[in-house]
Amino acid sequence: MATCAAASQAVWSYKGKQQWKLVLLPVFLILVHLIPVNPVREDGLNPKSRKRIMPDLLTEPPAIDPVYEAQVYCNVPSIAERSMEGHAPHYFKLVSVQVLIRHGDRYPLYAIPKTKRPDIDCMLVPSRKPSHPQLEAFIKHMSKGSAAQMDGSLSSLPHFPSHSLCEMGELTQTGVVQHLRNGQLLREIYINKHKLLPSDWTAKQLYLETTGKSRTLQSALALLYTFLPDFDWKKINMRHQWSTIFCSGSCDCPMRNHYLEEEQRRQYSLRVKNSNLEKVYVDMAKIVGIPTRQLRASNPIDSLLCYFCHNVSFPCTKAGCIGMEHFKVIKRHQLEDERERQEKKLYFLYALLATHPLLNQTVNRLQRIAEGKKEEMFVLYSAHDVTLSPVLSALGITEARFPRFAARLVFELWQDGKRPKEHFIRILYNGADVTFQTSFCKDHYKRSSKPMCPLEKLVNFVKRDMFLIFNSTSYYDACHRRAL
Repeated sequence: MATCAAASQAVWSYKGKQQWKLVLLPVFLILVHLIPVNPVREDGLNPKSRKRIMPDLLTEPPAIDPVYEAQVYCNVPSIAERSMEGHAPHYFKLVSVQVLIRHGDRYPLYAIPKTKRPDIDCMLVPSRKPSHPQLEAFIKHMSKGSAAQMDGSLSSLPHFPSHSLCEMGELTQTGVVQHLRNGQLLREIYINKHKLLPSDWTAKQLYLETTGKSRTLQSALALLYTFLPDFDWKKINMRHQWSTIFCSGSCDCPMRNHYLEEEQRRQYSLRVKNSNLEKVYVDMAKIVGIPTRQLRASNPIDSLLCYFCHNVSFPCTKAGCIGMEHFKVIKRHQLEDERERQEKKLYFLYALLATHPLLNQTVNRLQRIAEGKKEEMFVLYSAHDVTLSPVLSALGITEARFPRFAARLVFELWQDGKRPKEHFIRILYNGADVTFQTSFCKDHYKRSSKPMCPLEKLVNFVKRDMFLIFNSTSYYDACHRRAL
């Protein structure tokens, strides 16, 4: 599973030192996609004409290709996307959709010391690529958003990016377009085809929640605009979530922090054993003229990923350029780390405890709707890679790629028209049906001809089975029981 430096160790924590620990990311989330660059000139200088051209993203290569993986991660809008959302036998009725998204493409969270920041414009210009037919209308509609209900600090955030030179972490035009496309795709399926919401939908039929970063709020609004074009701002109630793992009022979990710390120790141990990796960081630090420790702290991958996604030349100094060979070593180490991570299971244990509050909220809502409630039929959580990644792990979807920019994880609830009391779920990741990759529905798929998973399978997993590995019967007990 590839990853990106967007997942910084504590960037998305908002309430003091104790809560910083809640979302502290493992180091493997910093060792990320290989970002290819042109060969370094022998004199080490950066010619002004030096420009990288990204090859066309066509078909998936037979073996792991770092260039391909980086392009997938960037998710630059190009060709129309195929998706499996909304597919079911004709006698099934769609009754609820819950969507968890990662924000779109953004400017780096860190700058590489002693190098020029990437020159990227965060003004929205409909005539500039990538664009969207509704981008101009989106900009106009966002300027009328004073009537919306925004929790807490959300009311002070801008509704769309608007700086000629992007601010750190700011959503780019690419990021806006990614979610305009997501919203349009979901509208065609869920509104136009399945009539999930009526034309006179009400505020009670939506549930919207975002973290307190402008990039997540703006991503949610971009998706929402094409999903419900020219929506009435008075019907929008955007809730603020301070935690990036969306644990709300159930964030006290010492064992979650314990497993995360153990995972970090495992990664550190693996990293210090890798002499090639250490040589690469030493060499990169010499190129930019800073101590090796300072280079690591500046998170260079995060910045270089932005260069790659926007097809901008990587920075060079008189001492040379950060090049392909540096990243080959980093990528190789990341793959080794992933293999060991799968074997040790420490991140999986962390993920189970980190995501239970969010999954429990999701299951409770699905149960209410299955019982006949007509509220919160469409749910949108706008979040980060550090939100989606543990959810995928907890569900057992181990083959999924690390969340790309504008990734989406969808929970669909269906009612069997022949047996109205029976409800089923489908889980989709970036348009692919991953329902039967989940740990709780693999066996059902082998025994049943049904194209979906019974709702009770997910309910039992969240309410009971998630705790079995901890020899516990509840979230509280699992969080406070001593490590096995």
